[in-house]
Amino acid sequence: MLPQTSTTRLAPSPTGALHLGNAFAFLVNWAFARANGVRIILRIEDLDGPRVKWGAADDIVGTLRWLGIDWDEGPHFQSGDLSPYVRAMRTLAERGLAYPSDLSRGEIEAAGGAPQEGSGESRFPASLRPRDWDAVGGFVDTGTNWRFATPDRVVRFCDRVAGEQAINPSASIGDFVLWTKRGVPSYQLAVVVDDARQGVTEVVRGNDLLDSAARQALLYEALGFAAIPNYSHVPLVVGPDGRRLAKRHGDSRVEHYRGKGVPAEAVVGLVAHWCGMTPRLEPLTAIEFRDGFSLGRLAGAFTRQFLPKDDAWLLSQA
Repeated sequence: MLPQTSTTRLAPSPTGALHLGNAFAFLVNWAFARANGVRIILRIEDLDGPRVKWGAADDIVGTLRWLGIDWDEGPHFQSGDLSPYVRAMRTLAERGLAYPSDLSRGEIEAAGGAPQEGSGESRFPASLRPRDWDAVGGFVDTGTNWRFATPDRVVRFCDRVAGEQAINPSASIGDFVLWTKRGVPSYQLAVVVDDARQGVTEVVRGNDLLDSAARQALLYEALGFAAIPNYSHVPLVVGPDGRRLAKRHGDSRVEHYRGKGVPAEAVVGLVAHWCGMTPRLEPLTAIEFRDGFSLGRLAGAFTRQFLPKDDAWLLSQA
């Protein structure tokens, strides 16, 4: 059992409907929390303005409740108050750890910053920092990107699922964006500020964000926040081609199955089967999933692929 003060968060982004991969991650996070007495915050990460879809947040909340997932606080919307992120930017700028940069993606790639595999993000080498970058002064939102002066060192932490990690963000991504030209914080800054101020101590999320944990650890230190959360990066649900579940694999939205009359217990049972909890597919309620869930079991199955090949079974329940 974890300390009574432990807190985690469910943090969906309202850029579309929840799919089976999301259901897997949220059910695992929820079950881990409820099985260990961890408080749950629901946080809607809605800062990606151009991609946010009208009504998606309400749909997400409804889908979570349909699956049997509950929470203790929220939902909180990031876009409702940008002042905590502005304060963080001022701190980083005053400490000489953040600077403005208006270089285009083409200019960055021309300097040798090849896109990081799978992210679409180009590595920003320290050589591209502006002259006298460490004396830039205060933060001003001038319609340009602000970047973090990433130190060249290895960040070490132990992930509860992925094991011991040693990642050097300077080598993999370089100086990453903190504040965007659209006038909002980047995901990396916003998640650190929110996790710190909301007292999040346990983070359970997909392993596509494993590298981000190292960047976020550096920001925790730079902002003078307390110790980083305990991380558990779980496997992603992938398609038969081994790639992350997406529209190319067909309609995997939870609402698609719900609309066809598939019961929530069928979706939960599928997730349980992917986790290795059940030897065969069988319907389960969220409570039954929670009672049988073990993060240790999931950690032992870390190398397996979670293929959404059981869609036909789901549809057969309609």
